[in-house]
Amino acid sequence: MGDPLHPDDIRASDIDRKLVQDRLHVAHAQGLIDLAEFDARVRTAWDAKTRGELGRVVADLPSPAAPRPAKPSSARVAMTVLTRIWLSVVAFNVAVWGLLVLSTGWAYPWWIWFAAPGAVLGVLWWSGVGRDNER
Repeated sequence: MGDPLHPDDIRASDIDRKLVQDRLHVAHAQGLIDLAEFDARVRTAWDAKTRGELGRVVADLPSPAAPRPAKPSSARVAMTVLTRIWLSVVAFNVAVWGLLVLSTGWAYPWWIWFAAPGAVLGVLWWSGVGRDNER
């Protein structure tokens, strides 16, 4: 039996070559390589026979950065804060009303007046205000 193959000696597939080409596209878009160098490196990548040759094509380029999660929009943050404030105020008023009912027997349910702002918030959420663009 012969010596085991080094990972760099494994034959490169078209998928491997395409991945290197995509990485070169990113490097060109970021201004790391100019168009002539991009063209030469893509040609070299598609002529490569092994993964080691492909690795040398992009060896001097920084590794691709992982995509960062998108920040929530300011409208979404505002809607979330307003909704939490509204829920807190309603919960506090219902709790106070409940204690009053338990101690006196009956009290006007003034907390029901908070339904109107809640309905406005509900309509805004339903209409898409504060919804992230990607979704």
